[in-house]
Amino acid sequence: MLILVVEDQPPLLRALQLNLRAREYEVLTAATGREALAVAAASPPDAMILDLGLPDMDGTNVIVAFRGWSRAPIIVLSGRTSPGDKIGALDAGADDYVTKPFAMAELLARLRAALRRDEAAVPPVPAVAAIGRWTIDLTAYTVFQSDVRTFPTDSPTPSLTPTEWRLLQILLRRPGQLVSSAQLLAGVWGQGFEHRTNYLRFHMARLRRKLEEDPSRPRHLLTEPGMGYRYQP
Repeated sequence: MLILVVEDQPPLLRALQLNLRAREYEVLTAATGREALAVAAASPPDAMILDLGLPDMDGTNVIVAFRGWSRAPIIVLSGRTSPGDKIGALDAGADDYVTKPFAMAELLARLRAALRRDEAAVPPVPAVAAIGRWTIDLTAYTVFQSDVRTFPTDSPTPSLTPTEWRLLQILLRRPGQLVSSAQLLAGVWGQGFEHRTNYLRFHMARLRRKLEEDPSRPRHLLTEPGMGYRYQP
């Protein structure tokens, strides 16, 4: 299980990392909201432990952006104890709320419970997807030709940039679903970029040139005008 810990206090971040690894979880860490969203888009976690008081944005905004493409459990770990803060985080999409100071054993028990609920309720997301002649492996970050009997072999294997991989991680893990431009921008570039739709037009055009059989008439990486984008298998 891969756990993303988002915490800007280095001693607490190290303590959480050590305790989770001691229980055989894989751990990714982030100290800011933007870093958390970028890490989550590149390597989607099975769960997130999230502080609300981050230096660059409120953790509630991280929840909203993350929920744009992931249903993985989010456990808020915060020093804020007011009912309003708890309600706001839960309404934004958090699954649980633990206040600081806290008992490590209780936090880990809540994490185990959230992961059990997630396994029971949510089908696994695909790790491999096809776009035209190409098969995209989102776990290994590789692109290879799907069927040499159907497609000619004279085309070089596309090389994708980190930004293109992050876009594909979000789109391909939600096959057939509309992903809004704001969700994509927040997921790849972070909060504050929701109106930079020119970024998406540029990078989606590059992806189509690399992956679609006819970039001018895409069959898989579709634009929904005025709304966002969709991966159609």
